[in-house]
Amino acid sequence: QANPFQHRICHVFSTSENSDDSMSFEDFLDMLSVFSDSATSEIKSHYAFRIFDFDDDGTLSRKDLEKLVNCLTGQDEESRLNTAEMEQLIQNILEESDIDKDGTINLSEFQHVVSRSPDFASSFKIVL
Repeated sequence: QANPFQHRICHVFSTSENSDDSMSFEDFLDMLSVFSDSATSEIKSHYAFRIFDFDDDGTLSRKDLEKLVNCLTGQDEESRLNTAEMEQLIQNILEESDIDKDGTINLSEFQHVVSRSPDFASSFKIVL
C-alpha cells in the first residue's frame, strides 16, 4: 500500500517554487540522505517533525497529532480511534512531550522525546 506520509514527504523535501510538491533530482537525493543509516538522529528527527507538522506552523498541535495518529492507524472506520480514545492518546502524548505546557510540541521538545528513544532511527525508516 501507499505510504500514508507520501504527500508530506514530497512537500517537506520539495524545493519547487510552484508549490506543487514536485521533487527535483537534488531534492530526491536530499531525501535519500535523510533516510540513510548514516544520517544522525538529530537530522532524522528534524525532518520527521516537519513531516508530522501538517499545517507547517512549526509546532505539533492537537490537530497535527490527530492527523498523525490517523495516518499511523489507518483511514478506515474499523482502525480509526473513537473520539475518547483519540483525546486520551493526544493527552498522553502532550503530557509526555509538552515540556513548556503550551498545548503544542515544538521541535526541541520533539527532539528531546526522540533522544530518549534509541529505536527512533530504525522506526523512522520503517514508518516513512
